[in-house]
Amino acid sequence: MDQTSTEHDSTEYGSTVREGTVRGSAEYGKTELGSIERELHVDASPEVVFEVLSSPEYIRDWWLAETEIEPIAGATSRLTWIDEETGVSTSEPFTVVEADPPRRFSFRWVYEADVGDARPGNSLLVVFDLVASGEGTLLRFTETGFRERGWEAAVLESTYNDHRQGWDFFLPRLADVAKKREAAS
Repeated sequence: MDQTSTEHDSTEYGSTVREGTVRGSAEYGKTELGSIERELHVDASPEVVFEVLSSPEYIRDWWLAETEIEPIAGATSRLTWIDEETGVSTSEPFTVVEADPPRRFSFRWVYEADVGDARPGNSLLVVFDLVASGEGTLLRFTETGFRERGWEAAVLESTYNDHRQGWDFFLPRLADVAKKREAAS
């Protein structure tokens, strides 16, 4: 089994992002695409990072999405992104799984809201674990459930890569917004 781990420095945002292990499958001859894992240091307290992760006003700043979500287990809403050039909007249902300030925030998304509740097998699970580290926070991020969705190989690979690239863009933004929020308090 292949195992790789990479690290890159996001000096623009003052954070280091470590990519999680990617396991290759000899049986299929390609990456399994089972989970996305990242770890980064954020120059803000866990309380501030939790607030930035879970408050609509800050989600708007780092994830560029509109939402009215409340950080309470079971709360549901939608995340909506609007392409400023075309005006086209995309929207995803969003269900909070766990809100344990300032330690953990998790949610399910990428599911068909008309099919029922988000659960394993019909949605992706995102988990943010926050650990105090020096004067900041170690943020451990995972997104799982890609294989469990039952997508054909091309859809699985495309969705996984889209999310991997998206988190590589948005997680450093989250760190930057939290750092600015910390400095303002």
